[in-house]
Amino acid sequence: MKRLLPALAAFLLALAATGPARAARSNEVTSPRAQVSLVSAANAPKAGTITLGLLFHLKPDWHIYWSDPGDAGQAPTVSIVAPAGAKAGPFAFPPPHWLVAGGGVGDYIESGTVLLPFTVTLPQSGVTAIDAKADWLVCNPKLCVPEHGRFHLALAGGASAEAGLFRAARAALPRPSPYRATIAPDGTLAITGAGLGRSVVKGAHFYPDDPAAIVNAAPQRLGFVRDGFTLRLKPAHPPMTAAAGVIEITDPSGRMQALTLHAAPGAAPPPLAGTPLIVWLGAALLAGLILNLMPCVFPVLAIKALALARLGHDDRPLARREALAYAAGTVAAMLLLGGGLLALRAGGAALGWGFQFQSPVFIAVMAWLVFAIGLNFAGLFEISGLENLGAGLARHGGVLGSFATGLLAVAVATPCTAPFMGGALAAALAAPVTLGLSIFASLGLGIGLPFVALAAVPAVGRILPRPGPWMVILRQILAFPMFGTAVWLLWVMSVEAGSSGVLIVGAGALLIGFALWLLRFPGILLRGLAVLAVIGAVLLLPRVVPADATGPAALPGALPRSAVPYSPSKLAALRKDGHAVFVDMTAAWCITCQVNERVALAPRAMQRLFAARHVTLMVGDWTRRDPAITRFLAAHGRDGVPIYVYYPPGHAAPVVLPQVLTPSIVRATIAGARS
Repeated sequence: MKRLLPALAAFLLALAATGPARAARSNEVTSPRAQVSLVSAANAPKAGTITLGLLFHLKPDWHIYWSDPGDAGQAPTVSIVAPAGAKAGPFAFPPPHWLVAGGGVGDYIESGTVLLPFTVTLPQSGVTAIDAKADWLVCNPKLCVPEHGRFHLALAGGASAEAGLFRAARAALPRPSPYRATIAPDGTLAITGAGLGRSVVKGAHFYPDDPAAIVNAAPQRLGFVRDGFTLRLKPAHPPMTAAAGVIEITDPSGRMQALTLHAAPGAAPPPLAGTPLIVWLGAALLAGLILNLMPCVFPVLAIKALALARLGHDDRPLARREALAYAAGTVAAMLLLGGGLLALRAGGAALGWGFQFQSPVFIAVMAWLVFAIGLNFAGLFEISGLENLGAGLARHGGVLGSFATGLLAVAVATPCTAPFMGGALAAALAAPVTLGLSIFASLGLGIGLPFVALAAVPAVGRILPRPGPWMVILRQILAFPMFGTAVWLLWVMSVEAGSSGVLIVGAGALLIGFALWLLRFPGILLRGLAVLAVIGAVLLLPRVVPADATGPAALPGALPRSAVPYSPSKLAALRKDGHAVFVDMTAAWCITCQVNERVALAPRAMQRLFAARHVTLMVGDWTRRDPAITRFLAAHGRDGVPIYVYYPPGHAAPVVLPQVLTPSIVRATIAGARS
C-alpha cells in the first residue's frame, strides 16, 4: 500500500494538470431561422494564432451561402472587435449544395449544421477573451433575411470541448484533386485519371470560384471519356480559358468526394461510344406500345376505340385517316413535351419527365377536360360544331378530333412512361437535340401505332361488330373510367395544392358541368350564360397555387410511419454510419409508384422485414418540384419516377431495383445484398 501511494499521487497531479475539457463557445445568437455561435478549437492561443469557427444550426429549408454564392445571395463575413489589432482570416467552407431558384437563378448554399473555421492572428500574448461580430444572409426558397450578431468568447485554458467539431470540419473540406483537368472553349470540363469511369462516377457537379464564370443555373451534363468523365458547363462569357473551383464526385453508393481543381485550357477529349441510337428508338417504340395497356392511357383509348367501332364497316378510308391523325397527335404531343423539357432544362430549370404534372394548373385543366369527356359519354351533351361549318369540313371534323385525342392520350400518359422508358428518356434528354427529339417521336409513334394497324388491316374491320344500339350502352359505360380519372386527378390536386385546390377544381367542374347542360337548350341567352360559366371556371385557375412547400415533408399515406423524408444530407449521414437504406422516389401522380408502394412496400410483412434487417425506408416525394430529387434521379441515369435504390449495410455498392416491384423482388434484393 505504501508503494502505491506515491504512484497514485503522481497520477492525481497529472490529472489535475491536464484538467477536463472546457466548452470554448460564445453566447448564441438565435432567430426563428438559425442559432449561431462562435466556437474555438482550443482554449488558449498558440504561437500568436487561434482557430475559431462560426457555428450555424439552420432550421429545415433555410440556408446560408458558400464562398461563391452564385447568382444571388452573400457569403457570411466575420471581423474581430477585441483585442484591438487582431485579424481574421478567410473562412474554410465545406462543399456546397446546388440550388436552382425561380427565374433560373443558380445558387451555391450550405444547410443543416455548418461550421466555418477561420484563423485569427493576435497582436499580443496572454489573450483570454475574443469579441467578434458577423453578418450573414439566411434564406429559404421564398424569403431572404439578413442577420448579424456579436459574440464574446472566453478562453479559459486547457482542452476545448469543441475540438471534435473542427476535426470533422477539416475532414469534410475539399482536398486537392489528384486528377488532370482541362477546360475547352465551349465549356467542356474534362477530368481524367486512373480509376475514373462509368463504374465509379454516377454524378458530378462543378462549383466555380468566380460567380461570373458560368451560367450557374444551367445543368451540367455528365459524359464519359477514356479514363475519365466530362461536365458540359455553360460559359457566361465564351470562350472559356480557365476554370477553378470545387468539383463534387458522387459514386454509386451515394458517397461524395469534393476536390479543388484548376483546369488548364485544352480540347475536349472524344466521348466513349454509347448505346446505338437505333436501340433507344426501338426501346421508345416498344414502350409506347406497352403504354396502351396502362391505366393512365386506357380512358383515352376508350374514346378512340369507340370511334373506330363506329367507322369499322362504313368508311374504311376515313377510319385510316382518323387513325393516322391520332398517331400524328401522339407524335406531336410527345415532341412538344420533349422539346419543351429540353428547352427548359437548357435554360437552367431542374425538371424531369412528367414535369407538367407538378403544376396544379395543369392538373386542374386536365381534371376538367376528362370530366367534360365523361359527361359527353354519359349523354349530357354532343359535340357537333365542326359538322356545322359546312360540307367541306364535315369529313375533316373526325380527323381533327382524332388528332386532339392523340394529344390528350400523351398528356395523361406521361406518368406511366417512366417505368418503361427510364433509360431512353435519360438518353433523349442527354443527347443532342435532334437525336433526343427522335426518341420522343418514337415513343409517340408507339402509342399511336396499334390504331394505325387496326385501321390499315381490312380483316380487322370485318371482325369488329357492326354499329348498333350496343354502342350507346358501351359509350355510357366508358364514361365511368373518365370520371375515375377525374377523381384521381382531384386526389393529386389535394397533394399538390391542398384542400383549397380541391375546392377550386370542384367549383370549376360544377361551372363546366352547368355550362355543358345549358348547351342542351336553344337560345342566345342560355348560350351566353354557358360561356360566362366557362369563363368563371377559367378565372379560378390563377387561384390554384401549390401548397406551402416549406412545411414538413409529407409521405404517401400507404407507407409506414417509420419511413423518413428524403434529404441528401440525411442519406449521406446514414451511409457514413453504415446503415442500410431503401430509397423510394415517388409522386402522387405516378400510378406505378402508388401500386408498387401498396403491393411491395406498405404491407406489414414488408415493414417487419425492414425492421428486422434495420433498413431505413427513405421516401422522396416528387409530386411537387424538388431539385434535390431531380439531382438524385440524374445521378442514377433517370429522368422520372419511380426509382428504387437499396443501399446495403456497411459501404457496399447500391442496388437499383426494377421499376415494377413485387415483395419477392424486395426480399431477394435485401437478402442478396447482405450475402
